[in-house]
Amino acid sequence: QVQLVESGGGLVQAGRSLRLSCAASGSTFSIQAMGWFRQTPRKEREFVAAIVWKGGDIYYGDSVKGRFTISRDSAKNTVYLQMNSLKPEDTAVYYCATGFPARLGFASDYDYWGQGTQVHVSS
Repeated sequence: QVQLVESGGGLVQAGRSLRLSCAASGSTFSIQAMGWFRQTPRKEREFVAAIVWKGGDIYYGDSVKGRFTISRDSAKNTVYLQMNSLKPEDTAVYYCATGFPARLGFASDYDYWGQGTQVHVSS
């Protein structure tokens, strides 16, 4: 079992930045990748970014490329999502996920999820 705790969400004006954190605990040796997804009431869970834990390969969803940056601190079992140039359409609940996803961009492939952190971007 892996437990994930997200933090760093909040209310921010368009054009500003936020950094989300996700700390993993428990059976962290089983982590193959960590990802960020986001969801609004009107949409399915959307892939934001993912990082392969040991190799460090990084992938982004098309809507955040060039604005968001995912990174990790292996010693702290923590993954970060630096969000710059935020837009109102980035408003969502952001979830951290981990496990052994065969497809990094598919939420259904992840085994463990955090509780989510709300990000609200005002115009």
